[in-house]
Amino acid sequence: MQVVPQSLDGMYLIWGEPFSDERGVFRRHFCEHALREQGIDFQVAQGNLSENPTRGTLRGFHYQLAPYAEQKILTVLSGELWNVTVDLRPDSPTFLQYQVCKLKAEDRKSLLIPAGTANAFLTRRDNTLVHYYMSEAFQPDSYRGFHYNDPELAVPWPEPVTLISERDDALPTLREAGIIS
Repeated sequence: MQVVPQSLDGMYLIWGEPFSDERGVFRRHFCEHALREQGIDFQVAQGNLSENPTRGTLRGFHYQLAPYAEQKILTVLSGELWNVTVDLRPDSPTFLQYQVCKLKAEDRKSLLIPAGTANAFLTRRDNTLVHYYMSEAFQPDSYRGFHYNDPELAVPWPEPVTLISERDDALPTLREAGIIS
């Protein structure tokens, strides 16, 4: 497995080398041992699927507070995403920075998102299916989020948001959430 550090502290792009023959393609999708060899401790507590029938669907920014802050390994199984991760760890060298990753099913890559960050994505194709491995189970009392279009971040979304939940659209700004003063 390839495990390549990204610009946000603790974020990695991951992919398995595919093996192809007349039956199709086989690749390793997750390997705790390979991650541990890179100094990454990731144990799966939960697996989730996000089914998004409509291009322009936005989900996020979401995260969980400690002690339930979660690492995620996100993989696009069909479709395409514009994924944005924001570092919310005050002691991190990349605090309040964000990283954009374009993920397409045909690239067969996964993204390891570190605990203490918030994540959002915008679907770039209809019928985008996203798989997550989570290091923590969902804890409703620990769940938090902030608005995707926060002017403090000025994330360059590549196309208009056409579908967003009422809950996500009503999330506070970073300032309103007390993340920044």
